Parts: sequence; C-alpha cells; structure tokens
Amino acid sequence: MPVSGRPPAPARRPAGPLRAARAVPLALLLMLFLLPGRAAAADPAVSGGRLDWAIKASFLNYVTGPVANGKWALSGGASTVGGSVFRFHSATGSYDPTTGRLSAAFQGGVRFTGHQENGGNALDLSISRLTVKADADGGAALYADVSSKSRQTGQTSAASQARLADLSLKGVSLKGASGTVTLSQVPATLTSAGATAFGGFYPAGTALDPLTFSVTLKSAPTPTPSATPSAAPSTDPGVAAPAAFTNGALDWGVRRTFRDYVTGSIAQGSWQPTDGAADGGAFFRWTPGRGTWDAATGTLEASFTGAVRFTGLRQGDTLGLDLTFANPRLSVTGGQGRLLADVNGRTPDGSTRTSAATELATFPASALRTENGLLTAADLPLTLTGSGAQAFGSLYPAGTELDPLTFAVALDPAAALPPLPDLGSPAATPEPHQVAAAPAAATAPTDGGPSATTVTVLVLAVLTAAATAATLAVRHRRRRP
Repeated sequence: MPVSGRPPAPARRPAGPLRAARAVPLALLLMLFLLPGRAAAADPAVSGGRLDWAIKASFLNYVTGPVANGKWALSGGASTVGGSVFRFHSATGSYDPTTGRLSAAFQGGVRFTGHQENGGNALDLSISRLTVKADADGGAALYADVSSKSRQTGQTSAASQARLADLSLKGVSLKGASGTVTLSQVPATLTSAGATAFGGFYPAGTALDPLTFSVTLKSAPTPTPSATPSAAPSTDPGVAAPAAFTNGALDWGVRRTFRDYVTGSIAQGSWQPTDGAADGGAFFRWTPGRGTWDAATGTLEASFTGAVRFTGLRQGDTLGLDLTFANPRLSVTGGQGRLLADVNGRTPDGSTRTSAATELATFPASALRTENGLLTAADLPLTLTGSGAQAFGSLYPAGTELDPLTFAVALDPAAALPPLPDLGSPAATPEPHQVAAAPAAATAPTDGGPSATTVTVLVLAVLTAAATAATLAVRHRRRRP
C-alpha cells in the first residue's frame, strides 16, 4: 500500500556553530517495497531500530558554550553521529497494520549538565527511553523519561514518558506496513510538558531539531515444539574454567571523539565494519573470540575476528584518512592487561603504516569475572600507549583515555554471549529527486505458507550544505578530534 503525503518542512531555527554544517531538508521522498498480492502480516511487533536526534542545536551550543560551560554524557548504549546527533537504539513496541498505530521505544539516554554553582549544576537535564507514538488519525508525538532542574526554583523533578514534542506526520499513512519503516527529518515542536522538562529554557511551541527514526516490524514467530533439554554440565565453569574457549565477543568504540571527527564536518567520512565485525552504535563488536584462560594465574590470551575501516578527508580520489583496526587481541598477565590489534592505512598527518599486533592500550585486569559460564569484564578503562599514539598518526598523545572496553568469552560452550544493540536495518537510499520502487526478493517459505514481505517506507530529506561550512571544513581540516 503506498504511503501518501509528506511532512511539512520544519520551522526556522536559530543558527549556531553546530548548525553551520548541518543539512537543510529541501524535499521529502517516499520509497515503498511490496510483493504483489501479499497481505500485511497480522499484528507485527516492533523489533529493532534506531532514532537519531540532535534535540536542538542552539541548546547544545548553550550547554557546551562559555556561558553554561557544561557538558553532556551518554548512557545505556546511546551514541553520537557526526558529533551533534544522538543515536538511540534497540527499538521495541507495538504496531497495528490495520490502523497504522505505532509505539516504538528506543534504549539509551543523554544527560546535560552546566552552570556549576556551589559544587552542583544549576543546569541538569536527563532524557532517556525515547518513544515515538503515532495514532490512527495521523497524530504523533515523542515521549521520554525526563529528570530536570528548574531554572527558576532549582528544584529537580522527574517524569516517566513525558510528552516532549509533537511530531508532524501530516499526510503520511503507516497502514499496512511491514519490514523496515524509516521516516527522515520529521519536524518536532516542543510541548508544554517538554518546556517543563527543559527547565523553562524554551517555551511551548518552540521548534526543535527534526528527528529520523527507523523501526523493524516483525510478525510473532510460529511456536515450534520444544526440544528435550540436555543434561546440565557436571562442572561449574566459574569454579573450574576449561583451558581453552572458542566463542567470545569484544566491544569497543575506539574513541567517541574520533568517531565524531570521522563522520563530522571536517573529515566528512564514514566507517565500514568487515570480516564479521558489527556496528553496535556506541561501539563495534569483534567476534568470534578464541583463546585460553588460566583461572589459577589469571592469565588470558584472547583473539577476536573482524575489522573496522575509518575513511575521510577526501580530496579528489585521495583519502587523507584511511585507517583500519583489525583482529584485536587481549593479553592479561600479572593483573595487567594489553589491547593489541593489526593496524593498516593512512592517518591525517600523512603517514602510512602496516603493523600486526600493535599494542594500542593497557588496562587493569582486576575487573575480570566468571559467572554463568562466561568470563567477562565491563567498561575496562583503556590508556593509549606510545605505539598506540603512533597508530593514530599522533592525533592523540600517549596516556590519552580511549573508550572503555567490554568483552565476554564462553568458558561453557552452552553459555550465551550478551546481545548486540539492535540498530535495525537501515533502508536503501535512492538518488536525490528519484523514487525507487521494486518488489522485494522472495525467500523460500519454511512453514508451507507464503514468504515474508519486506516493506520499506523512506522519507528522504535532500540535503544542501552552507558555503560557510565548506570554508570552515577546509580551514580546520587538520584539527585534532
């Protein structure tokens, strides 16, 4: 079923340093994929997806500027895109294909603090568990759990699923969809509850930054007969760990400011996980992992599979940044841990390197734990080494704090690794001013019924860059991330 109409363009907002390199929506296009003759699945649920939102550019400028002199911090696996857009992940919720009613809640949060006074922050705002709700009549809104401090009274209040903003989906129908649904550059307007949540910094009716979200709609699986459970292992791996393991995962974001630099207005680049590595939003996952663990001595040797390639600073056919980190390894002995990886490519200072098993960082190993058949460590602090600084082309000096590292290896082959955040399946993007429409590829049914249909609804905002942003990008091309 085609989706009709388009959301209106967002209201004009104040300009600012973070706004200069931001995109401006010019047109909204729709893309639909349907298998002919296939009825919409009955009551698919929301299972996976992402929401990208910069909240309000002038607010971010204010928080981090010289007046508030503040900062922001992420929680719950939230990440950033391009330095000024927050990404929330792992959507869950409900959807009614007959009416188009949608409720999608995203994980992760962000906290803004500033105006330090008497050991506290006069500005203290936390937003988490963002939820998009669309009604059958086309009305839509953004809800969130909010904790904020009033600018007038200094009192802190909290609200669960406060209605932060009204969303404009006028003319867009969500009826009969399945598969991946993506809505881009959806206009958002602050509500009265949102104004309270922002501590009175903005009145109701203020235009916020538009948001983009993508959700995956899936039907409930058909129940299958349960297999007879196998006998439990006779030993507890947490007590007597095996000498070797063949499954594991390493989660590491490299460095948030480096990721923002790569995708931001200076490098204007991207990253590509390959060879089994995956993008978890706030980090990358390398898996599987293999190695040995000696519980008696606390000695670990673990190797993980996959690579992440960072590219940017393009000038013609040349990339000023083309750096790959591959096959990371953990080595722990004597209570001290080391992170090593194969490093290959070009760094912004013009140097190129190809080096295997480069020691990138060190970490204390006291946080290693064995439980539920897993050897794990969460948020291990990483300190950049001298060789690691060289691997980054001296973008950072030795001693710099990198993103923390989390890993888990299965000492018991039956143990389950922690799940990766579900960012959903991003929709394919057509060329500007074109609408692509094609049937999705059918797969062989496994239950004797018709194959699943993939439906993608894409509202594409065509972007233009300001000339001043290009000038700034050239002037600050070599700025340290």
